[in-house]
Amino acid sequence: MRLLLTAIAPLLFFAIFAHAPFDVQGHRGARGLLPENSIPGFKRALELGVTTLEMDVVIAADSTVVVSHEPWMSQVICRRPDGSPVEAADEFNLHRMTYEEIRLFDCGSRGHPLFPRQTKMPVTKPRLSDVIDAAEAHARTLGRPPPRYNVETKTRPEWDGTFTPDPDTFARLVIGELTAAGVLSRSMFQSFDKRTLRAARRFNSSLQTALLVSNDTDVKRDLDSLGFTPTVYSPHYELVDSLLVTEIHAHGMLLIPWTVNSIEDMQRLKRFGVDGLITDYPDIAVSISG
Repeated sequence: MRLLLTAIAPLLFFAIFAHAPFDVQGHRGARGLLPENSIPGFKRALELGVTTLEMDVVIAADSTVVVSHEPWMSQVICRRPDGSPVEAADEFNLHRMTYEEIRLFDCGSRGHPLFPRQTKMPVTKPRLSDVIDAAEAHARTLGRPPPRYNVETKTRPEWDGTFTPDPDTFARLVIGELTAAGVLSRSMFQSFDKRTLRAARRFNSSLQTALLVSNDTDVKRDLDSLGFTPTVYSPHYELVDSLLVTEIHAHGMLLIPWTVNSIEDMQRLKRFGVDGLITDYPDIAVSISG
């Protein structure tokens, strides 16, 4: 039976995914163009034609699911309510703050030094529910199909109980928000932390999942330690070659690398046969996605 499954896995992949559109995912919305993880950034990504909105989430003290890359106020991009810059990464722990406190901070007016094309504007860290409401409404206004959501849980074992809740609580809260918004079937649950992927699977065995990979690609090791085959294998783009794409497809997974920002890298990866890409510059990516 195992040999049979191994033999037909590539056929199953092509039967299921061969006609899927190339998935352009706006990283943190459109971080190269507008403040990251902000409602204006997500709207701009939709206007440019992305398939999927990629974002990060953390959990506030009042159990609100907040869209933020770090579980603290970034010293690079955030300002305190009085307008002064945040100066230290551990100064404002979001897991110790209510959302009413979090929303008073501005994380867009300073801009980001690594993204010179980014338009500076005052933005607050939104709730996940606010992002979904805004994105669904904006897609309707644009006359576009409703978007997909790729939601990354920002968890690490060393953060448990300090910057984040335990993996089960984290997964339950995020899945609850996606379910309440009616978008669970269009959502991907993504993480570097295999614990939250396993927790999410326990809550919903049909949930689409993505395993993020940063350092090296040992697919067998990754799948063995995860304990199941995710929908998507998502490595750093520099780890991808045509052999890896073939291997991932043979396992019945999609391969969507992160974070791809040059048109040369986008074109090269597309030639390898990747199924989409995550980018800070969706304006560039949509130009090669046809």
